[in-house]
Amino acid sequence: MIDARIKLHHLGLGLTLLAAAIGASAQTAAPAAEAPAAAAEPASSLAFNAALTSDYRYRGISQSRLNPAISAGADYTHASGFYVGTWLTSIRWIKDAGGDAPMEWDVYGGYKGTVGPLGYDVGVLRYQYPNHELAISPNTTELYGALTWQMVTVKYSHSVTNLFGFDNSKNSGYLDVSASFDLGNGWSVVPHVGHQWIKNNNDAAYTDYSVTLNKDFGNGFSASAALVGTDAKKELYATPSGKFTGRNGVVVGVKYTF
Repeated sequence: MIDARIKLHHLGLGLTLLAAAIGASAQTAAPAAEAPAAAAEPASSLAFNAALTSDYRYRGISQSRLNPAISAGADYTHASGFYVGTWLTSIRWIKDAGGDAPMEWDVYGGYKGTVGPLGYDVGVLRYQYPNHELAISPNTTELYGALTWQMVTVKYSHSVTNLFGFDNSKNSGYLDVSASFDLGNGWSVVPHVGHQWIKNNNDAAYTDYSVTLNKDFGNGFSASAALVGTDAKKELYATPSGKFTGRNGVVVGVKYTF
């Protein structure tokens, strides 16, 4: 079993993006009969992003040896609700496990919609570690589903492969609850709690929690600061030098979307 192998995501996946990624689509009011016809809504959109963070945490566990990480991604969204995207980030945990992959590459796709007051999001996410050279592959595929009501989102992710290098861990699951509170003037706060089950590896199961403060500066620029922690076992989630990768800490980041 690989220690310190559970990643923190950004469907687009990171702590600061979770609630926004799953929200219901905004509704546009119909124009009055006497008003000129409004421009047609674009059939699709393509957006890119780049970010720098003081630590890459995934589900509370550092993937970058408690050091800074850089990332970049792209998202294509169709007006029907279908979307696809990709995201790449620097990592260090594969090297700590004896492999040789300095990068994580995620590819995902799904569908978002609404049913009455509920928003929903279902999809599939593939975590890839090119040229990892580990005996047990860390490459992981998860199916996910989420429901959002007002500011609260509940999400479940289910692995259909081994989970991030844990042996015989297919059908592991992660359940999390988050909320997004708009404070005005571009500020928001996002509390979060989640629990990771790892099949046939019960000692490695843990709960993570965080509170993230976000600031949208406009023109594609945003920043965040998160207090992150876990109750993971220190002996299972540690760097080769003995640093606990699930310890309490503050993670700050900046992001540009264009």
